[in-house]
Amino acid sequence: MKKVAIFTFTDEKMCFVHAMLNALDMKEHNFDVKIVIEGASTRFIGKISDPEDPLSKVYSEVKSKGIIDCVCKSCATQTKSLKSAEEEGLKLCDEMDGHPSMRRYIEEGYEILVF
Repeated sequence: MKKVAIFTFTDEKMCFVHAMLNALDMKEHNFDVKIVIEGASTRFIGKISDPEDPLSKVYSEVKSKGIIDCVCKSCATQTKSLKSAEEEGLKLCDEMDGHPSMRRYIEEGYEILVF
């Protein structure tokens, strides 16, 4: 089984959405895929989870399929989205000085993609 970890960093909403769409496509084709929400993209958590957001359906599908592996605790704190991540029940990662470690995913056999 192909293993892919998608790290989202940018604050460009379309990049974040494309990361989710690609993750869904991979999941549908039996990839072991995980999304790690990092950097400025953590600010989307509270916004895109709002049912009024036109892109909330994609986010809800990604979340319900368990594709979101974790959210960077340090970045979520910086973008003031930590509370939203907690309210969404998303796991926080902080094993690398407050951030998720790409090394860990590589050691687990994941190919890393960055959006």
